Amino acid sequence: MLSRFKSGSIRNLEREYSCTVRLLDDTEYTCTIQRDAKGSYLFDIICHHLNLLEKDYFGIRYVDPDKQRHWLECSKSIAKQIKSQPPFTMCLRVKFYPPEPAELKEEITRYLVFMQIKRDLYHGRLLCKTSDAAMLAAHILQAEIGNYDPGKHPEGYSSKFHFFPKHSEKLERRIADLHKTELIGQIPETSERNFLQKAQMLETYGVDPHPCKDVSGNPAFLAFTPFGFVVLQGNKRVHFLKWHEVTKLKFEGKTFHVYANQNEDQKIILTYFAPTPEACKHLWKCGVENQAFYKLDKSSQVRTVSSSNLFFKGSRFRFSGRVAKEVMEQSAKIKREPPEIHRAGLVPSRSCPSITHGPRLTSVPRTRRRAVHISIMEGLESLRDSAHSTPVRSVSHGDCFMPRSRSQATDASERTAVISDEAYSPSDSVLPTPVSEHSAELSASRQTNGAPCSIEEEKESEAGTPRGDGGDLGAEGKSAQEGAGGDSTLSEVEQVNKFVLSVLRLLLVTIGLLFVLLLLLIILTESDLDIAFLRDIRQTPEFEQFHFEYFCPLRRWFACKLRWVGGLLINK
Repeated sequence: MLSRFKSGSIRNLEREYSCTVRLLDDTEYTCTIQRDAKGSYLFDIICHHLNLLEKDYFGIRYVDPDKQRHWLECSKSIAKQIKSQPPFTMCLRVKFYPPEPAELKEEITRYLVFMQIKRDLYHGRLLCKTSDAAMLAAHILQAEIGNYDPGKHPEGYSSKFHFFPKHSEKLERRIADLHKTELIGQIPETSERNFLQKAQMLETYGVDPHPCKDVSGNPAFLAFTPFGFVVLQGNKRVHFLKWHEVTKLKFEGKTFHVYANQNEDQKIILTYFAPTPEACKHLWKCGVENQAFYKLDKSSQVRTVSSSNLFFKGSRFRFSGRVAKEVMEQSAKIKREPPEIHRAGLVPSRSCPSITHGPRLTSVPRTRRRAVHISIMEGLESLRDSAHSTPVRSVSHGDCFMPRSRSQATDASERTAVISDEAYSPSDSVLPTPVSEHSAELSASRQTNGAPCSIEEEKESEAGTPRGDGGDLGAEGKSAQEGAGGDSTLSEVEQVNKFVLSVLRLLLVTIGLLFVLLLLLIILTESDLDIAFLRDIRQTPEFEQFHFEYFCPLRRWFACKLRWVGGLLINK
């Protein structure tokens, strides 16, 4: 009896597992759930813990054993999605960036989005000019430490906080000046709202970059924003397609295709190559979800989509959840007392101490930093390591962030990054597709965003493994240039192979269809099946004419030939 009780207890324990979800302020929430629990159950637990009602903008992300990132699907079992062994570690992040984050109904939602965009700025995904960077950082200071107080904030106090991967002393002074003069008296909610209004005007707002290569082998980054599909190369936005212009997204292996209609009479197809088939599938699913969320008016319009066409084996996926318009309509109906918000202030950094400025503080703790050299020509190249979908790589624990001056940053041997004072225009693109602007309501300042301020590789907390150092970028870029000829030859061979395979599949499908039609014809003419739709077909004048004028003579001819062949075989 005791042994039975123990075995039953063990079985019950095996049906449960522990999940740890790291939140946007880097605190952790741990819970125990059933093994067959779906993603929606865990997501609802986290939203209840945060007192969050406008939850459709958020999602839970995890990393599989192959270091590929995924969004946890709410409609599927957690255990079937995560292939690693429990306990599981995941993180809460913004999955769909609100088109107008400052207009969100509840302050708790705006605060969480504020935390996400602050992370984007810190890790180099939100790029901007120096003037914009200074204002964003000043808003963060005002929101998290309050008004300037000479007694608490001595000269050079802004240098002790980290808002970007790297910035100059001149920018630090500009941040402090803005904080002292223009933002006095703003409460945290106001500063956060102003921060969101400023951030949404930047071209890289909402960008979750996916590293790829174009057909020529050049590095590129694909991203899905609230306004449409974006392709970034260097420090330029070379393609922008509004969501209503994108007609289809599909992938096959590592190849990703975007079909679009621009200007109603111009059809274009963009083709890119992801690092792995898993990364390409993740890219495709992100695109399908973002297009459905931002483009459709109702969730009832969502359809199951296929990753490829009839002649290729592909994946099927269906977006589940509400779309943006439904979320905004539901948010307008929220009537409750605003929940209490426990804001996380700026906390000591874990990076190496600064030589010139002393220890720095950051509002994104627990994240290992490293310095990366970014030139004006390289631009967004380093987003390869900042991308949410990039596999996580190992790094030496000796890495630390060492601030340097602008003169030192010009030395190629020193891997630092600075905010560029130069502005670029999207019209500088040399590619054939013109760059479109997002929408009429956005300010004209979006047209002249600055070159990348800085790029930083984020150690995503859900992976549990530090990522690669800056040397990987240079080696990767060099090998890509050296192997450009080989890549083009390989791509030609792959295209020929794909064409041959598609022709063979077309032939097989054609033969199969002909066989099915022949079988249906025999059933119609030779069988005695008394089925309603077969009877209706047999009674049509066209079928009777076909049967007596063509099918019967053909059948007699085949019967004659068969008897003749049979006679020859018998005589032998």
